[in-house]
Amino acid sequence: MTDPSPDPHSNAQGSFGTMLQHARKSKQISLDEVASELFILKRHLQALESEKFDELPQVAFARGFAINYAKFLGLDSLQVATSFDAAYPDELKSNAMTNAKSLLQPMGTLQRDSRSRLRFNPLLIIAVIALIILAIFLFRMVSNASKDSQVLNPVTEDLTAAEQTQGAAMNNQDNEIGASGSALNLSNSENMSTASLEVKLTDTAVINIIDASGNSLMNGSQTQGDYKLVGIPPFNVQINNVDRVSLLLNQESVALDQYASDEQARFELTP
Repeated sequence: MTDPSPDPHSNAQGSFGTMLQHARKSKQISLDEVASELFILKRHLQALESEKFDELPQVAFARGFAINYAKFLGLDSLQVATSFDAAYPDELKSNAMTNAKSLLQPMGTLQRDSRSRLRFNPLLIIAVIALIILAIFLFRMVSNASKDSQVLNPVTEDLTAAEQTQGAAMNNQDNEIGASGSALNLSNSENMSTASLEVKLTDTAVINIIDASGNSLMNGSQTQGDYKLVGIPPFNVQINNVDRVSLLLNQESVALDQYASDEQARFELTP
């Protein structure tokens, strides 16, 4: 069995192609592994080992491939480069000079960078964090302002129709007797003087107020607001949640804390 005819471009034993091939095989490294590591196409590696220069890219790139391959295999890269220069055909060098001004085509090799190319702009990160903090601050400020407006502007409520039937909802200026007051015996009221009560609630509280004639001026749970009542003293007063209630008798404040015990107060009130 005869050996195949030698390639016309290959050198004798000791040429750079033979050195590359022997070094790779001695290290038991495949062409696929070299291609993956150096990012050089496998067909270009085969062309280097067999010294088929017409299958390689332009001389500058091919020479660089040979040098990188030699370094990877631990060979003397200068010796490989010198052998490459000596073996490279002159006609291919002339063609490379003619095409020097042409556009470069992809050569099938990539530069490896062991470090990440990703970069972060610290000023941009700081700006994003500042915007998030500002948004949270504005949201809390608007929420607190909404809550404060509800506290600072309590709604003054008049007695409902059901409450007016239980008590006398009076106007201070007109001093009129309400629905409950109309049930009084007018002949007896001529000899009895009335008094005004003003009840102010900052929140819901349970209040029962009965005047001397037995009329219920306020009874049960009451919502936040101002209530104006008129009746005949003395008044029998019962209050739960005293801290939510302030009471005025004939426009004079009543000290509820002197009657309070465990947020409840029960007392008789007279001018």
